[in-house]
Amino acid sequence: MAIVVLTFLVILGIILGAYYGFVVRPETDSRSKLLHRLAKPKTTSHGLKTGELERPVDKLSNIRAIQATLSRATGLSSALERLIAQSGLTITVGALVLASVLFGCVGYLAVKFVTHFTAVAVAAAPLLASLPVMFVRWKRTRRFRTFEEQFPEAIELMARALRAGHAFPTGILMVADEIPNPMGGEFKLLYDRQNFGMSLNDALKGMAERVPILDARFFTTAVLTQRETGGNLSEILDNLGHVVRERFKIRRQIRTHTAHGRFTAGVLLSLPPLLGIVLMLVNPDHMNLLFHEKVGQQVLMVAIVMQVIGFFWIRKVIRIEV
Repeated sequence: MAIVVLTFLVILGIILGAYYGFVVRPETDSRSKLLHRLAKPKTTSHGLKTGELERPVDKLSNIRAIQATLSRATGLSSALERLIAQSGLTITVGALVLASVLFGCVGYLAVKFVTHFTAVAVAAAPLLASLPVMFVRWKRTRRFRTFEEQFPEAIELMARALRAGHAFPTGILMVADEIPNPMGGEFKLLYDRQNFGMSLNDALKGMAERVPILDARFFTTAVLTQRETGGNLSEILDNLGHVVRERFKIRRQIRTHTAHGRFTAGVLLSLPPLLGIVLMLVNPDHMNLLFHEKVGQQVLMVAIVMQVIGFFWIRKVIRIEV
């Protein structure tokens, strides 16, 4: 058994090393060189410095075949591109797709090699192939949570700048300079867009689309409403910052109260698959009944359906929107 595990780890290491050497590293080096060239200030014929707002060419991959394939699948590629941009990662869509394919293939071979059941390997391959996308979604969730934590401080900083006599764009620039990413980067892009000719209304709406969280929509709606109807913007921002802080405090309390339910859900949902894997390793003949007998297959399908229903049921119970 030790030799089998060691062989699998060696093969997996070779595959991952080849993937990094031939796919990830060339794409990373090419992207870094392109961003370095774009970062150099250049003077146009109108005397303006360019480069700060220029985006790199929207290449989905440095491999031509993958680039051509993803260019045709615009729905999938645009969704993945938006997901990667919101996560703050610097990978390309092609790298994410190749990672998913690699995880799916390696997962299929590994499960088939360990369990000797083709049905189990076919069922496990899509789950393992979704791991890279799930990681990017996790990074996006963490980035949005950090943004939400920084948002009250940014709003209060802008309110103080307005009370000191500064203009609203100057308050945006102060947030971009004083608060780290992701808040600083988003407000720097907001400031640059309106500073280089885009209307402030459109720039604010663009930020609300890039960061689709409720607090950003509150901020955009409050500022746009004040610009149309008038009023004391600093006072509005102070009230908005207080509301956001109280909302964030309530959310923390809800997570504390639902911690037991979330832990119970994790245990209940992970126990049957782990127990099945252990039984397949300990007594494969006993588990053959589930895969080769008609009654066993029916029981297995019913169990999978009940697991999925239980997952969504528990998620609905413990998920409270604030």
